[in-house]
Amino acid sequence: MKVVIIGGTGLIGSKVATKLRQLGHEVIAAAPNTGVNTITGEGLDAALAGADTVIDVANSPSFEDKAVMEFFETSGRNLLAAEKRAGVKHHIALSVVGTERLQESGYFRAKQVQENLIKESGVPYTIVHSTQFFEFLGGIVASSAVADEIHLSFANIQPISSDDVAQKMTEVVVEPPMNAIVEIAGPDVYSLPELAIRYLEKLEDPRHVRIDANARYFGAKLALETLVPAKGARLGATGFNTWVNTVVVKVPA
Repeated sequence: MKVVIIGGTGLIGSKVATKLRQLGHEVIAAAPNTGVNTITGEGLDAALAGADTVIDVANSPSFEDKAVMEFFETSGRNLLAAEKRAGVKHHIALSVVGTERLQESGYFRAKQVQENLIKESGVPYTIVHSTQFFEFLGGIVASSAVADEIHLSFANIQPISSDDVAQKMTEVVVEPPMNAIVEIAGPDVYSLPELAIRYLEKLEDPRHVRIDANARYFGAKLALETLVPAKGARLGATGFNTWVNTVVVKVPA
């Protein structure tokens, strides 16, 4: 099977590419630095020629509301049009658990537009909704800092490791298109403040976590279960202790 991975040189894309090659698939890791640009269309038709499956794990270089909307809308339209020309049989996109519940956030509004474009394209698809990656805990902490405190709402979170995301994405590749959303998550549910405390302790970071009912998560207010998948999600095996003890954790900026 020929698989084209949009964002194939990034964190998830590179791991999925390795797994698929180990299974014997032909893989093209497509990204601007490999000559494939979904915004300008450069190299897109050539990369997709003869492709059976396209995996889109690309992310916007900017989270500013206007920029992120333009990225996902333009990239989505260009990519799906090219797939129709190439006769691609399965479009797989990585999105986020709770996207439809986080529409106060410009980023998640843009992700919803991306998902809608996929559903309306006519290309057979599977959208994978993932919970937050463990690797992004530093970003959550940094975005929630107020002076020497970390302000977080009391919400639940079920984070997943990037290795487990890559494994679940690889499994979807060899399945037929579902024309639906599949949810993936880590094995354990934590409260967001609890997880942040454990993360900061591992870093020996002395900052205090304050529970703040008005704290926003990248611009959106959280309910208790906003970031948690429904029953039936496909679960990875890696918990927080295993992850944090096997990766190099950097102190947030």
